[in-house]
Amino acid sequence: MQPNWIVLSLTLAYMAAMGLISFSVRRHARSAGSFTSGGTRYPAFLIGFLLMSEFIGTATSVGTTQTAYRVGVSAAWNVLALAVGFVLYAILLAPRFKELGENTISGALAKAYGRPTKLATSVIMIFALQIVAVSTYAGGGTILAGLLNVDRTSAIVITGIVATLYVSVGGMRSVIYTNVLHAVVKYLGILAAVAFGLSQVGGFDNLRAHVPEAMFAVDTVGWSQIFAWMVAGIGAVFSTQYVIQAINTVQDGRTARQASFYCAFLLVPFGIGAALVGVCAAALLPGIPAIQALPGLIARMDDLLAAIVVAGLAGSLFGTISALSIGAATLLFKDFYHPRRRSEDGTSSLRFVRSMTVLVGLIPIPLAIFAPDILKVTFLAKSLRATLAVLVIFAFYAPRFGTPRAAVVSILVSLVLTIGWFLAGDPGGIDNAYVALVIPLAVMGTAELRKRTTLRNEQVAAP
Repeated sequence: MQPNWIVLSLTLAYMAAMGLISFSVRRHARSAGSFTSGGTRYPAFLIGFLLMSEFIGTATSVGTTQTAYRVGVSAAWNVLALAVGFVLYAILLAPRFKELGENTISGALAKAYGRPTKLATSVIMIFALQIVAVSTYAGGGTILAGLLNVDRTSAIVITGIVATLYVSVGGMRSVIYTNVLHAVVKYLGILAAVAFGLSQVGGFDNLRAHVPEAMFAVDTVGWSQIFAWMVAGIGAVFSTQYVIQAINTVQDGRTARQASFYCAFLLVPFGIGAALVGVCAAALLPGIPAIQALPGLIARMDDLLAAIVVAGLAGSLFGTISALSIGAATLLFKDFYHPRRRSEDGTSSLRFVRSMTVLVGLIPIPLAIFAPDILKVTFLAKSLRATLAVLVIFAFYAPRFGTPRAAVVSILVSLVLTIGWFLAGDPGGIDNAYVALVIPLAVMGTAELRKRTTLRNEQVAAP
């Protein structure tokens, strides 16, 4: 089987256009500050598209269809959980983050818990972003392998190198502009895939006749898994670096809230569409590996339709990688490099943040080659951020609850135990997201009890 050069050429043309946009706005990234912030204010709908685009990468697209191939439309809950997260974020946190004036999650938590928590937050956030990058490369490599007719390992390496070069050019401004276009193309791609799948199977009624009825139940994946996705998804929205970075590019708290609502609204149909694609693949392509559900469907399309879908997936890949890379690079710059320099942004600072963008883009490549289940790897990263989400809520709504030391302990213990629980296969059927949620509640709650006990003893002992 030869590569489809028409699809490949159209996809490369699309990516070349994205590169041209990045190159054209590079003049707005002449300092580390402008590179990481975008250098201006943006309207709510633009940032809503940006946020949506950052969360629906290839890991979400391929992972949702992969899971839907096995369990049906209930796989959409992993995206719907993000929509719920953004509704709650709009109500509870978006205006507060904007008014705080910090564009890093670590800086926000440092306001309540001090520098040790800031550094611990940076470590766990960078680690989580790198895990997301692993799953993103794995999903992108799966698509590219089918398109180029090369092995998956080569495809992941190519994907990682190209994505890293792409994001290092224009900084945050290029991320905003290109990701909005990515979002539009992603929508067109998933709608095209749904329309093609339904047409091939003979319509929605025939689809229901060709797959088990359970594939259309809202809870086939299991309520335990759905709740775990809710915990992980809401936690990811509440505490992800690139969400805060995007929210801080708008004018005020009201605009930040509007942007979050826009994002939630855009996520719902995408999640349902991706799940329907997986169900169509189950009817049309029984017996294939689940991870091949979307690539298998693309292989049946005509050239133009396939190009639209593949371009959308390419946009998913590069849009997510750009957000992940610039988010991790910003944390490394603000929390580890800049405090030691104690000087204004200059050539050396810009050189550092650019080089870190390249470094964090390349590190996940070897790990992505061995990523088995894309959606599970993605939600491990979201689970880790659930711990930070709990601390964010405490910081804004109960800043005196617990202690700064307990906040640091929560982060470090969660990093070790959540990953350990994941590697152990989620013993007892308890998802690692619940572990990440319970640890900060237990540690901060224990610290608060000890603090109150000590205070009461001191009051009793006082003459």
